[in-house]
Amino acid sequence: MESGPAIFVGTVFALFGGALLGWTVVRLRQGEPIAAGVNRVASATVASVAGAGALALGMWCFTRV
Repeated sequence: MESGPAIFVGTVFALFGGALLGWTVVRLRQGEPIAAGVNRVASATVASVAGAGALALGMWCFTRV
């Protein structure tokens, strides 16, 4: 009964993390800014760390199933 919420939350975090990392890579390859008015390297670093963190949290949720 408790595995249902863990699966849902793990899926949400994994999808968000993967989408954020993918979006960041596409923006960097196109030479577009990640965030308006922010240093490109700093914004790419923060977005990458947030995406990897969300993926890691999603994988952690899946281990709790």
